[in-house]
Amino acid sequence: MDKAQILVASNRGPVSYSVDDAGALTHRRGGGGLVSGLSAAAEHGDTLWVCAALSDADRTAAAQAPEGRIDRTTDLGGLRVTMIDVPQDVFDNAYTGIANSTLWFVQHMLYETPSKPVFDAAFQRRWEDYRAYNAAFAEALLTGSADNARVAVQDYHLALLPRMLRGRRPDLRIAHFSHTPWAPPEYFRMLPTGVRREVLEGMLGADHLGFLSARWADAFLRCCAEFLRAEVDMVRRTVEYGGRIIGVGVHPLGADAEGLRQRVAEPDVAERAAALRERVGDRRLIVRVDRTELSKNIVRGLESYRELLRTRPEWHGRVTHLAFAYPSRTDVPEYREYTEEVRRLAKEIGDEFGTADWTPLILEVQDDFPRSLAAFTMADVLLVNPVRDGMNLVAKEGPTVSRDGCALVLSTEAGAADELSDDALMVNPYDVTETAEALHTALTMPEAERSARCARLVERASALPPERWFTDQLRALG
Repeated sequence: MDKAQILVASNRGPVSYSVDDAGALTHRRGGGGLVSGLSAAAEHGDTLWVCAALSDADRTAAAQAPEGRIDRTTDLGGLRVTMIDVPQDVFDNAYTGIANSTLWFVQHMLYETPSKPVFDAAFQRRWEDYRAYNAAFAEALLTGSADNARVAVQDYHLALLPRMLRGRRPDLRIAHFSHTPWAPPEYFRMLPTGVRREVLEGMLGADHLGFLSARWADAFLRCCAEFLRAEVDMVRRTVEYGGRIIGVGVHPLGADAEGLRQRVAEPDVAERAAALRERVGDRRLIVRVDRTELSKNIVRGLESYRELLRTRPEWHGRVTHLAFAYPSRTDVPEYREYTEEVRRLAKEIGDEFGTADWTPLILEVQDDFPRSLAAFTMADVLLVNPVRDGMNLVAKEGPTVSRDGCALVLSTEAGAADELSDDALMVNPYDVTETAEALHTALTMPEAERSARCARLVERASALPPERWFTDQLRALG
């Protein structure tokens, strides 16, 4: 790859700030595959990451840095960061009101349509702020861009950004990547006519559009054909629109196997594993690790475990379900209600089946990454049953660090199913009975079969690690 400047745009950046007890600003490097991939890419040349300031400490750090440029974070491998201080009301409307309460709900097909959505004057005001939020990113990127720079725009928060950049700087080579699913035209059409057109045209300002699954890429192409009357080639995956041809690619982000295994070897993971083992004894373990995100389907997963215990009493006292469900988007009412439903159902299961010497379900709601990794290493069964998910890296990360090989129970509606379905136990995420039976099959699977399946899962799960996933998209820009 050549040394052209790389610009990255995402809502959340690779670093976050806080204030310590002495009142001084301190920073922490973000986790996850995107940060790892982008930090590695920074080694190839001048790389600038533009993100939003998400906390008061972030805003203070941005105010103290010239033009919001954060250059003192030496643990990012030379990656430079610009934080944008978007006015709080604009940010709230764009991020919570549109990105997370509208676009996310559409792409994951989560609406209870008899009552929602409602597109009224208040929605239009929120949409104007979403447009302003994207425009703020455009200004920051154009301020920091060299001639012929490559721009990597991330996700549904910034769907309008590629077109904004294209109109002012046609020399830029622009990629946009969607980390979510994409709704089929039959569902996407619920957006107001002007909004759905603006989203599609905004993304088509890019030269290359990336998706995690062929299903999501093809759904996007169908939307372009139906709502823009664009010329679409479903075989080559191209869109001809506005005198340009835009490529659409499938880039199934994989697990960072090397980084995960190094992290699992740290003492804090071993400590968490010992503590968990002390709590559950020598019982078999069903593990799930999720945010309490509506699409993750935690409630039906718990219902499936309850049905397993009701229909298969031989598992009483012999299995424990470790359910790590970390609160998410507590500013959205539906998410707060869902978290409470998870807590209520977990208590019901404990009350129905628990005994003096057996806790059938351990629910943890405090985020603890070392503990999650420890649970992955110990799992006999990993349950991943989203109603709809762009990829779901848990399905890839769990088997990758499993100590003895775990069986994977996986929803057909996760993007990861494209790669992992041959060796996972596939389930309809709405079918509680089928999922309960799959859990029983997984628990009774012969050890040799489970180990062999897990080895093949790991091979596929780590086929496109974050650095290669990102550089492949840059190469697609030509």
